[in-house]
Amino acid sequence: MIEWRAGAVKRGRAMLIALLALPVLAVSAKAAVVAYYAPPPVAAHPPLPPIGYESEDHFPGAALLYVAEDHAAPSAGTTGTIDIAKLAIPANAMLIPDLGATVRPATPFSMAGASAQDRGRALDCLATAVYYEAASESDDGERAVAQVILNRVRHPAFPATVCGVVYQGSERTTGCQFSYACDGAMARPRSALGMARATRIAAAALNGYVMGAVGLATHYHTYAVTPAWNRALVMTDAIGAHFFHRWKGYWGTAAAFSNARYHGGEPVPGPYRALDPVVMPVPVAAIATMPEPAHAPLASASTTDLTTIQPAYRNASVAIVAPPARTTGTDESQVLDRWKDSGKPLR
Repeated sequence: MIEWRAGAVKRGRAMLIALLALPVLAVSAKAAVVAYYAPPPVAAHPPLPPIGYESEDHFPGAALLYVAEDHAAPSAGTTGTIDIAKLAIPANAMLIPDLGATVRPATPFSMAGASAQDRGRALDCLATAVYYEAASESDDGERAVAQVILNRVRHPAFPATVCGVVYQGSERTTGCQFSYACDGAMARPRSALGMARATRIAAAALNGYVMGAVGLATHYHTYAVTPAWNRALVMTDAIGAHFFHRWKGYWGTAAAFSNARYHGGEPVPGPYRALDPVVMPVPVAAIATMPEPAHAPLASASTTDLTTIQPAYRNASVAIVAPPARTTGTDESQVLDRWKDSGKPLR
């Protein structure tokens, strides 16, 4: 009896273990089937090298590919500046208080009355500048760069067109106001998405959107550079990797932006052609006193030995002189007698 009970317990334990192991076996069998029919793993390809604005050495600041010449100005990530010492300050400028640290937003930019050509060129130039100067920035960073450019358009120290401001000084190797126009950055391929975003922000700015945080700033630079004019201006804001500045005194006030109305006349988008070297004219008096230049004696013409030429060809190049016409009187006909009547009608 005891042996029967012991055997029954053993059989019960075996059945319990089998019941517990059944789900495990089922899961294992399913995993084996899935693994058998699963496609082979695909080897991961190495990441492609970054191109366009994704490159780490491309931004912040201007899209620097290479510097065309030494000492090119400005350095990547900063705008150039203008000497305003020669600008005439109005007589009532002393009555305009200095804003100090106050940031006053610019007035909305308007292209009312501009031609379709001017609109297209202005959008092309502004979007290109926003892309190459701030494609790695946020939307506000790009808006701030666009605002600085439009502030310059309406300031008397800069050209009165968008393309004129963007490509100012590009005809001189050390005169670019925006470095990308001179350092070869425009040869790099552009990101389609980045250019679309820059175009959208540029279009909004041309249609009156104001980035009020930068105020009347006409300059900016990245944290990576310290331009010479850094301490001579007043910083209005820091957005992303850029610091924005306006001029001190009258030229940084709203009254200085006299060219508030856009007049059009956009030049062709793109860097200007390099200036031709200047050739100084020679005064007429100096030409009269110049000595006659010494001329080298002309080499004598070579002659051919006639004995080396076959007799039949010795006179081949000698000009034949026609004999003088026979003169037998002005009234005497020179037609042969047998042909004299050839042109007369028969009777």
